[in-house]
Amino acid sequence: MNDTLESLAQRVQTIEDTAAITQLKIRYLRACDRKQPDVVRSCFTADAVIDFEGFPVFDDPDAFVALYAEHGCVPNVLDMHHMQNPVIEFTGSDTATGLFDLYFFQIDTAARTLIQLASAYEDSFVRQNGKWLMNRSKSRRLSFLMDEVDAEGVRKVVGLGEQTQTAFGQAAGGQGK
Repeated sequence: MNDTLESLAQRVQTIEDTAAITQLKIRYLRACDRKQPDVVRSCFTADAVIDFEGFPVFDDPDAFVALYAEHGCVPNVLDMHHMQNPVIEFTGSDTATGLFDLYFFQIDTAARTLIQLASAYEDSFVRQNGKWLMNRSKSRRLSFLMDEVDAEGVRKVVGLGEQTQTAFGQAAGGQGK
């Protein structure tokens, strides 16, 4: 192998940056599960665009976090985000894109619903002041399953493949703008 010190340093930097971006995404998802809106907000740039299917497009991360805090940070909603299959590509020394798959499971004890979905994230990242942040996050559903649980604990599938009227408090067929 004929590596120069400069090429080795670049390879190490790429490994460190890949790990930092992956940790950022994990910190974001973990904060969502633990109902930590301040941590969620700290993962985005001031001008980040958040485009999740079924919700309006947010060009203000504070508005996104406010909606998350209102609907997701309630005691009856238990969320579990499981990230997998990260693919990170560097587009510059301080910019990158990332593809991530997500398995999501939600228990809503008040609505007595269970939601399971898979989605694909397409994210953009920038390094600001030495720290990687998301400046764009786009998510599209790949699959959707929703059950209602009656008083006896019997599950009934009410959404199979398509979002129902009650999923996430959004209307059926809602699309990001």
